[in-house]
Amino acid sequence: MSDVDWILHVDLDQFIAAVEIARHPELQGKPVVVGGKGDPAQRGVVATASYEARAFGVHSGMPLRTAQRKCPDAVFLPSDSPAYEEVSERVMAALRELPVVVEVAGWDEAFLGADTEDPEDLARRVRDIVRQRCGLESSVGIGDNKLRAKTATGFAKPGGIHRLTQADWLPVMAHRPPDALWGIGSRTVGKLAELGITTVGELADADRDRLAARFGPTMGPFFRVLAHGWGDREVTATPYVAKSRSRETTFQENLTGREAADAAVRELARRVAHDVIAEGRPVARVAVKVRFAPFVTRTRSTTLPEPLDPAAGASQGRDESRTPKPAPESRRPQSQPDSAELSGPQGVHEGEQEPPVKPERTAVGDALERAALTVLARFDFDRPVRLLGVRAEFAVSPADGGEE
Repeated sequence: MSDVDWILHVDLDQFIAAVEIARHPELQGKPVVVGGKGDPAQRGVVATASYEARAFGVHSGMPLRTAQRKCPDAVFLPSDSPAYEEVSERVMAALRELPVVVEVAGWDEAFLGADTEDPEDLARRVRDIVRQRCGLESSVGIGDNKLRAKTATGFAKPGGIHRLTQADWLPVMAHRPPDALWGIGSRTVGKLAELGITTVGELADADRDRLAARFGPTMGPFFRVLAHGWGDREVTATPYVAKSRSRETTFQENLTGREAADAAVRELARRVAHDVIAEGRPVARVAVKVRFAPFVTRTRSTTLPEPLDPAAGASQGRDESRTPKPAPESRRPQSQPDSAELSGPQGVHEGEQEPPVKPERTAVGDALERAALTVLARFDFDRPVRLLGVRAEFAVSPADGGEE
């Protein structure tokens, strides 16, 4: 669906923490931190924090031990992905009762396409139905495309409504730093600053060729598109499809040798292969995440020369002739940022959920293992390792909407 008057972006406020507080009403008004096994004495990261905890500087992705130092009185709880998924499904079902097209974007957010003369009234109805059906608060951004609607949600938080359109985009956004834009992180901000670009307005006025020379022919001009607030207007009710499957584990004691890292990556790759076979979709790229002590995270990836189809190899034993080799160095994409915040069921953090029974060896597992080890070899292991992760990214099909 593309011909709509307005696009609304619904974001559930402090979603994971809110679910836990709803389960434990006695925690209302207290600083709550959710992540790992809920024990700050063990290694793990914050999945989310209540607003009361955020007031102390606690935020997603922070080590649990750091969170405890910042907020000693916080209540720490373990992550419970099935519970969050169940609540998310109830929220999305409630939204579908409204005269809108619902496009699920994750556990805690969705885009709504609507034909209405009063989008603010519709936004109020959205907030009301989420509160009445699920007991959760939400923020709603209103825009004339997805980018502006999602950006508007940031101004609406917590528990509010905000509209942002082409007419007021630059007056509102031009003076803000580039990371105010959806899709631009701190690393890109640093690189833009090297070009003398420190605001959204300066990025909007930047030369396309200069951006392409620094960030590549695709991403460079795309950053300029973001700065203008241009974006997708299509909202589709197609069910949410995960773009990847991943497994990662935080070690209670640092790994200090490459041999130990290799063994851990092999095990993670086989667990990912188990998930990929269950998903039944071809894999196009394999990524490895390494978090070095004290807390420096790097992610690198490789594109397979051809998609790895689990339907062709899931039931087969080890078969070297069918195992794709990773793409050569020249074809490997640059490192990509990663997120420590739980955003949906596509990733599993060992230690937060019990791992499944160790899967049997398969051709898919062999292929992912070989690719992951090749990527791992590109890291310099000059520091101890506290976390490793392996991610398989699915090939894009027309049914997935053609998104990159």
